[in-house]
Amino acid sequence: MRGVNANLVISTKALWNGQSLARQFVLAGGLVSIVAMIIVGVLVTALIRTSVTRNAAAATALYVDSIIAPLLPDIQRSTELDGSVQQALDETLNMGALGRRLVEFKIWRADGTILYSKDKSLIGKRYGPSKDLRDAWQGRVIAQLDEFDAVEAKTEGARGVSLLEIYSPILQPWSGEVVAVSEFYEIADEFRADMQRALWRAWAVVAAVTAAIFGTLATIVLRGSRTIDQQRLALAERVKELSGLLAANDALRARVQHAAERATASNEQYLRRIGADLHDGPAQLVALASLTMDSAVFDAGAPARKRKTAVEAIRRSLEDAMMEIRSICNGLILPSIETAELRDIVALAVAAHEQRTLTKVEVLQRGDERRLLPLTAPQKICVYRFVQEGLNNAYRHAGGVGQTVDLNCGKGLLSLVVTDSGPGFDLKRAQGEGLGLAGLRDRIESLGGTFSIQTSTSGTRLSMILKTDGTAT
Repeated sequence: MRGVNANLVISTKALWNGQSLARQFVLAGGLVSIVAMIIVGVLVTALIRTSVTRNAAAATALYVDSIIAPLLPDIQRSTELDGSVQQALDETLNMGALGRRLVEFKIWRADGTILYSKDKSLIGKRYGPSKDLRDAWQGRVIAQLDEFDAVEAKTEGARGVSLLEIYSPILQPWSGEVVAVSEFYEIADEFRADMQRALWRAWAVVAAVTAAIFGTLATIVLRGSRTIDQQRLALAERVKELSGLLAANDALRARVQHAAERATASNEQYLRRIGADLHDGPAQLVALASLTMDSAVFDAGAPARKRKTAVEAIRRSLEDAMMEIRSICNGLILPSIETAELRDIVALAVAAHEQRTLTKVEVLQRGDERRLLPLTAPQKICVYRFVQEGLNNAYRHAGGVGQTVDLNCGKGLLSLVVTDSGPGFDLKRAQGEGLGLAGLRDRIESLGGTFSIQTSTSGTRLSMILKTDGTAT
């Protein structure tokens, strides 16, 4: 049983926590407001009932006292009222407004004796004074609306009308001392109806004020709850975006790391290729020239014609070696591009290719270079090497047919495309055998860019995209 109660508490708490702040406020605040309204309403109506009843009783008592007091003798010295006084009281209380409004009238002595009553059977009887009677002897006017004890319920309460029971002290004129207490019942149907309307109005005012306060607070809380919900959704979206960015950064970091590893391997292969080119080309030619110099034609007795022929062969070998060394160096050494603009870098790479291959390259330039952030030195080198390698690839596989370089500068975005109109090539075989395209891809991806190759029988297209704001594409 205890486990069931614990589960019920947990489920209730979870259900409550699952509600929005506005709904929690409406439920909790509504309950508190209703309880507060009931408490305030009960207190206000009780005060209204007490105050209105007391004021009405005081006015009636003053009116009755002003009529009855002149008829009374010195009650302090009299133990009973004589017949003439009783007759005068009967005549006064049974005619006019008093006769229509008062259904019972008694005069009490301090010892609980009834000096006068409209019910003649009660005159002279003595009763233990009630609390209201004792309070009246203290000089206070006591009033009760439709509140009867057991004896009164059989007489006054059985009349079927609302009665206002009033205890009013009778004061001695010259001393102000209470000498007797008058008890009378006034018909209060109209008074009760008026008081009921006043009480209903009080309840309506309390309810309206409570509703206004609760509505104002609910509106403020609702707006705050909506703002919090919107901020929570915005925060969730932001967290989602940041999570996506973190994932993208992780992927980019992996790409950059992989590209760096491949670049290192490519550099090693590239260095081995350069070593092989130097060994198989210039080194062999220099070795041939060295062997020729060590031949017998340079002995003292050798014919001059053979010596001249050998010198010419040595000179040609050395010239060929120097030519191959310059060719290798031209592919390794960059022109001065540190301070050059983007268009000038592209123009330098195109001019070097045209001079070396004696082919023509069409250059297309679009966009505004001023929309780019200043390029870093690695980015400038990457642009030059891309154009250089792309045109070399076009010359190697297409014979320089339809060579085009397309430069497009967007907002923070640099796009370069090198195309040709050749027959294309086997991309898998080229990537497996060559070092230029693989190294170029690694260089571009290490800078956070993208590189792509498209080749077919109608031509080849190499493209690269770099962001110049330092973020990955």
